[in-house]
Amino acid sequence: MAPATEAPASVTAEGPTSHTQNHAARLNEQQIGFLLSGINANRIGRDGKGFSHVEAWDIRRHLIRVFGFGGFDTDLLGMELVAQIDTPPDRPNSKTRYTVVYRVAIKLTVKVDGVELGHWHGAAIGDATNQPSLADAHDLALKTADSQALKRAAVNMGDQFGLSLYNNGSLDPVVNRSLAYMKPAEAPKLPEDPPVQPEPGSQQNSEPTAPPADAHASPEPDAPQGSQELFDKLWEQTQRCWENPIALLQIHTKVLESNLGPRRVQGPDGTWTTFGDLLSARTDELKHQNPDTATERSAA
Repeated sequence: MAPATEAPASVTAEGPTSHTQNHAARLNEQQIGFLLSGINANRIGRDGKGFSHVEAWDIRRHLIRVFGFGGFDTDLLGMELVAQIDTPPDRPNSKTRYTVVYRVAIKLTVKVDGVELGHWHGAAIGDATNQPSLADAHDLALKTADSQALKRAAVNMGDQFGLSLYNNGSLDPVVNRSLAYMKPAEAPKLPEDPPVQPEPGSQQNSEPTAPPADAHASPEPDAPQGSQELFDKLWEQTQRCWENPIALLQIHTKVLESNLGPRRVQGPDGTWTTFGDLLSARTDELKHQNPDTATERSAA
């Protein structure tokens, strides 16, 4: 059977979503801690368009890990054949090729100790293109749509199910905390949210970014641990937001406020410079490349 490539969860619009948390069902501390943590980079793949995504089988694996065997149900709400295109042979001894498109809608229900915690809906389109077997074309398109619908429903449970990837493919957790699970007496200092990026595939971000994969930073052995952790985080954000001048300006501000500007880093061309100078030069470069876009984003 020919393989099928899943589309990223951001390509097709979300299906209707219903948040129906049952307060009689309570997650334990281990479940909450895991759900609030960032997704492991080893779980992230790239599709043919360069978008980050999580495989559907990995979503099922983590549903089992978090909620246990029998801890979730999936109900098929709708299945529709959108199109079937038969391409006749274009040369001797060739065969008819088939392209099939399906739409699937599902409901994902999560349970804790047999009691429903909540349920969410997801809908997606799946296709199988230019297949030699009509049966395989229907099978692959249907499975792709079903897998995508499951991922879109599961993403409502946060970062471990791919929510942060909608923030321009970020691995940093975007939920971070939930007041529903804090004691009334607790008054935590809430962490600052990172800059919000457009979803992959949206009109605001139609082209994938190209961070300097070969660039690296020179750590300072005498730097305090907290300073090094902040440096590593800002350096990772710089690589991820290399094509976004507004995000780089925000990062540059944090670098200067944290006295990390003089830190030595190696740019994508292999030359060494300071962290602050690298950000300043890259921001100016992007402004000159597309001044209209930079102005529009600044005005927004």
